[in-house]
Amino acid sequence: MVIAPANILDRDKMSVEMLLTLLRYRRTVVAGALTAVIMATWGYLLWGAGIEMEMGAGPIRAVWNLPYAALILIMWMAMMIAMMLPTVAPTVLLVTVLARDRVDDANLVPVAALLFASGYLLVWCGFGLGATLLQWGLDRAGLLSETMALANAILVNTLLIAVGVYQWTPLKDACLRHCRSPTELLARYWRSGTLGAVGTGSRLGLFCLGCCWMLMTLLFVGGVMNLVWVGAIALLIVVEKTMPRGDWISRLCGLLLIVWGARSLVRIT
Repeated sequence: MVIAPANILDRDKMSVEMLLTLLRYRRTVVAGALTAVIMATWGYLLWGAGIEMEMGAGPIRAVWNLPYAALILIMWMAMMIAMMLPTVAPTVLLVTVLARDRVDDANLVPVAALLFASGYLLVWCGFGLGATLLQWGLDRAGLLSETMALANAILVNTLLIAVGVYQWTPLKDACLRHCRSPTELLARYWRSGTLGAVGTGSRLGLFCLGCCWMLMTLLFVGGVMNLVWVGAIALLIVVEKTMPRGDWISRLCGLLLIVWGARSLVRIT
């Protein structure tokens, strides 16, 4: 029996529609999970990250014992997830498409995508640990105010200049290029299995760390728990990683930081 060409076309069209429906379902599952984590971490930060506040006096200066250090570490990790997960969300959704042919069971595509996101966030949680140690060191040296901001004006403006200069370095440019165009990295370095997804996510996380770590130090300028600064830095990272000409926007912001820091240094010296 010969199948009519029209029937073949109808069958192929149905197969394509079923495939698109399945992909939308997987993307919906992954997008829902990412949204839940982003909302939870931002909610935690808005709640105050568990740090008690005095009436109008900012965070209470506490003794660096183990419970307080753990609280600060959790705060930094939550902050990194809240700031960085939205910037990598489009890439995680892209993984739901690319991983379809690279996992043994197609039903595990959402799992692979979320493991990829976990590997990415693992790098930033490691940065959170380093930032906690840095905060402890600065606090012990008496260089932090009660709002967890640098208390020395010369140090603040020197940091502004350093961050601005870094925005123009080849290392920043190379890392930002990978963050803006992750498809080649995914296609080249994707490995099958659970550890493969985590490893690929970690690789992208390292590039993003090289791109954004200096911007994160600006939190010590405005205050670690100053959510206006947190939101502004997060927005800048989203813009430079996703917007057209984001690389030039990054350089422009670097130039503004250099001018800001240099002018302020001149005034106080």
